[in-house]
Amino acid sequence: MAPILLACYMSGAGAVAAAGGMTARYTRAFVRPLGSNPAAATRRAASHQQTRHMMMASASSVAEGKQLDARVHTGHHKNNVPVALSEKIGRELHRNPSHPLGIIKDRIEGYFRERAATTGVAVEIVDNFFPVVSIVNNFDDLLIPPDHVSRSPIDTYYVDDQQVLRTHTSAHQSTMLGKGYEAFLVTGDVYRRDEIDRTHYPVFHQMEGVRVFPGLLEKSGSREEGVKMVEKDLKDALEGMVMALFGDVERRWVDTYFPFTDPSFELEIFYNDEWLEVLGCGVMQQEIVRKAGKGETLGWAFGLGLERLAMVLFQIPDIRLFWSTDKRFTDQFSAGKISKFSPFSKYPPCYKDVSFWVDPVAGFNNNDFFEIVRGVGGDLVESVVLVDEFVHPKTGRGSKCFRVNYRSMERSLTNDEIDVLQEEVRKQMAEALKVELR
Repeated sequence: MAPILLACYMSGAGAVAAAGGMTARYTRAFVRPLGSNPAAATRRAASHQQTRHMMMASASSVAEGKQLDARVHTGHHKNNVPVALSEKIGRELHRNPSHPLGIIKDRIEGYFRERAATTGVAVEIVDNFFPVVSIVNNFDDLLIPPDHVSRSPIDTYYVDDQQVLRTHTSAHQSTMLGKGYEAFLVTGDVYRRDEIDRTHYPVFHQMEGVRVFPGLLEKSGSREEGVKMVEKDLKDALEGMVMALFGDVERRWVDTYFPFTDPSFELEIFYNDEWLEVLGCGVMQQEIVRKAGKGETLGWAFGLGLERLAMVLFQIPDIRLFWSTDKRFTDQFSAGKISKFSPFSKYPPCYKDVSFWVDPVAGFNNNDFFEIVRGVGGDLVESVVLVDEFVHPKTGRGSKCFRVNYRSMERSLTNDEIDVLQEEVRKQMAEALKVELR
């Protein structure tokens, strides 16, 4: 049976949602082809820029009367951060010891503190970095190419032309190494434009772990031997961490490829009768270490997504629930205890389809559409699924049909109220995305 993906992406190995660690939410961007037609790509880029302006104008109207954080809403023409998303900043779910994310975070941190007592290397723990970071820290320091698709405003939230909402906790890696820390854990909220379903959300939480070994290269006699020693310590550390979370489960290591580590691995466990991928990790690419001012020092890194682990360990079926303030959800959890979530209700869904013709010049990007749906429907939107698409044989125009599934986690929705939301979605997409509604 194929493993189920739990980690968001490899955040610590000199990564990036990470979903998000070194996993599909981020690494998939490395295999997505860039546009092969430069002229078409230029037209699409101009169209996306116009789309962002219109979407932000709509967001500004929603924000009237609200005091916006100037660190996030800068007024810069590249800013594409929705007001509804920025309101999540400061919630810091991972810092609440009685929240499922905080419970898992605290358990992992406790494990590494205990391990530090045996290794003699103190581990620095940070969980309060503000999520606005420089493009240099988020991309350049991690060797992400200038033309890489993950830098696109289609995938990333830009604050201005120099800063973004971090797409991974690896954005703090060079800073931590530059300050001289030999071992550290960084946890925080990360942001990516993404699809809409029960496992994806535009803000989620990641933890990254890094350890470097000053002087090991000289002691080992060769880089090859040094890498073997780092790999052994990495695997020992992470197998212990997994046992602290899941118990003494069956484990296996899978060789893989990540651009930020070499060698690279995925750790899988056999849990609830299936193989689950828990995280990605590896020996850090030396150029990343050099860029952080550590020369030829060897080190390892790993990254994991807290939501993915919590959904398995607590059996939470929908990622939106982590943001719920309903006491029927929050009162089920207590600090230090992993317990099964008991669903308090299952309200009926309300499906609405939207069909449209795509402008062949402007093109169409799903993330722009998802952003509009999220901006209008918020957490009432459970999923958005492409149910049909075709190209007209005579005109050559493309058609798409998406099904928007509205479902509240706290009450029954009426068809009338959802009709109002869906009409607003249709209005905004016609204006911002230049589509012809059917």
